[in-house]
Amino acid sequence: MTATAPPEQRAYRVTRAGRVLAFLRNTWRGLTSMRTALILLFLLALAAMPGALLPQRQLNPPKTAEYIEQHGWWGTLLDRLQFFDVYSSVWFSAIYLLLMVSLVGCLLPRSVEYVRSMRAKPVLTPRNLARMPHFSRAEVAGDVDEVMSATRSRLRGWRLAERGEDGGARTVSAERGYLRETGNLLFHFGMLGLVVAFALGKMYFYEGQVIVHADGSQFCNSGTFAYDSFNPGLRVDGTELTPFCVRVDDFAAQYTAVGQPVSYEADLGYQIGDDLTTGTWRPYHLEVNEPLRLGGDRVYLLGHGFAPTFTVTFPDGTSRTQTIQWRPVDQTTLLSEGATKFDPPGVTDPEKRRQNQIAITGLFAPTAAFQGKILSSADPRLRDPAAAVDVLRGDLGLSSSQSIFEIDQSMVDSGRLERVARENLRVGERITLDDGTRIEFEGVRRWVSLQVSHDPTQMWVLGFAVAMFVGLAGSLLVKRRRLWVRATPAGDTDGERRTVVEVGGLARTDQAGYGEEFTRIAGDLLAQRRAR
Repeated sequence: MTATAPPEQRAYRVTRAGRVLAFLRNTWRGLTSMRTALILLFLLALAAMPGALLPQRQLNPPKTAEYIEQHGWWGTLLDRLQFFDVYSSVWFSAIYLLLMVSLVGCLLPRSVEYVRSMRAKPVLTPRNLARMPHFSRAEVAGDVDEVMSATRSRLRGWRLAERGEDGGARTVSAERGYLRETGNLLFHFGMLGLVVAFALGKMYFYEGQVIVHADGSQFCNSGTFAYDSFNPGLRVDGTELTPFCVRVDDFAAQYTAVGQPVSYEADLGYQIGDDLTTGTWRPYHLEVNEPLRLGGDRVYLLGHGFAPTFTVTFPDGTSRTQTIQWRPVDQTTLLSEGATKFDPPGVTDPEKRRQNQIAITGLFAPTAAFQGKILSSADPRLRDPAAAVDVLRGDLGLSSSQSIFEIDQSMVDSGRLERVARENLRVGERITLDDGTRIEFEGVRRWVSLQVSHDPTQMWVLGFAVAMFVGLAGSLLVKRRRLWVRATPAGDTDGERRTVVEVGGLARTDQAGYGEEFTRIAGDLLAQRRAR
């Protein structure tokens, strides 16, 4: 025989299971309430603030590392709490997921209830209409059928339900303003769609920056290696980018008299689709905030700078010329810094080659202004270019990863890279080193910074945002209201039939403005046919 638990133990088990179920049920109800959804939406906006205020590792790893180093234990703590990877952090993802669950759990029951209410007939006419907030009564000439016909004609556009009552009386129940709930649901479904679209956008977007010289140089969107920096989405590996090419033919910048920028413009040629096989270049005039759109990608003009051209003539007469972009350190005057690096020609021995590498570093000014021998820039326009350079010789450490704008300072600190000359140069001037090597500043070219952005959900985000505003307008402007009409026969007077007409009204939301509407409707139904 099977042992049976005592009644007290079975009751305890039932009670414990009931408590667990009650806890889960109450948790679900709390999570799917509209109040919780609004709180989670506020928390999501609050959680996104560190992403705007602090450097993010995905966008700028060097700046993030510099911030952590400068702030010591505080920076390390923020890093452990994922404040430098906000949008991929556990806590941000948890809020995002809870918001989606809350919205779905909140909207599904409301949608079902909305469909039911749309299919249901308007509610029955109250027995005593005089208790309604709005009420009118009069005895009119005509029978009940005529009153009902006039009522249906006047309430065209309302949802109507006509019913009969005892004693020959008939009623009309009318409702209007269902678009209020429609707008409410549209707003929240738009919000849900916006959340989903942003999530998908983070998975399938990519964004990259590249510097291109404005002298006919080209950039092709063929892979991540073509970019100076590349920020992919979670589902992007860089192997299926939209194929296109861009050629920068020219660049022009306009400034005010005091050197403030007015506009940046670049003349481009681009290829996409069959153009890549036919070699056809299509012209485009690129401006700031007016991107070139190519197959779902957008090419933005971010900024510009200068690339000085240096020629190094080695003792054996062999020369090398390089034009490398230098980065602005002052956005107002475009004073720039950088490093142009050279390998000695014809040297096959790796050790000897490393000992004779040359780097030209320093500052470049588009409009030179000297304070003694210290170079600065007086204007961002290219009027009087000059460069203050340090020439270093030795091992540049090119086998290791390093920025094109800087030299490896550890090589200098170890003595493997030494400064052999320092000079201010204008275009056409040169330096001669102790071994006969000549370095000439030959000129300068412009470069532009382009950003390629791909977001397949961009139009969806726009659509959901528009839906949110339309829904919000509908939920604020449309008012739910009800109206009832009862027509009761009042007998005959002087051979003419009489009918007592009662009209009652109720605003289901804010009553502001409904009193005037009710007065107009009641007046149309009663005043023109009032018994004399």
